[in-house]
Amino acid sequence: MKHSAVSLVVSAVCMSMTCGGDDARAADVNGVWVSDAAVCQKVFEKRGNRVSFANGSDAYGSGFIIDGSQIRGRIATCNIKARRDQGDVVNIIAVCSTDIAIDTMQFRLRFEGPDKIIREFSGMPEVEMKYERCSM
Repeated sequence: MKHSAVSLVVSAVCMSMTCGGDDARAADVNGVWVSDAAVCQKVFEKRGNRVSFANGSDAYGSGFIIDGSQIRGRIATCNIKARRDQGDVVNIIAVCSTDIAIDTMQFRLRFEGPDKIIREFSGMPEVEMKYERCSM
């Protein structure tokens, strides 16, 4: 696979993963996030204390799991290397890897409530992705 195609795959995965918050909410980003909270049980499954993606979860929407400095998506895992909080907006630099590529990604995210976050795209303010926290 060409480097540009690999970067596109990693970028798409990373766009579906977010985290954010201000200093008071920093711990609040941990959890299970999905594009539609009504499908939490179809996107994720819990086995013991561990949450993972359910089989066929990609048919129900996008989602990710934030656990400390790690963000897990369906096909990529990211480790947060730098984070700068500015009120309800957070900028994150993360190193993301798939089975075939490693890439550094920059995220701009915004809290829209304790259980809602928005991924804002740099240079494209009209494009955003919304996520809700699942209670699992």
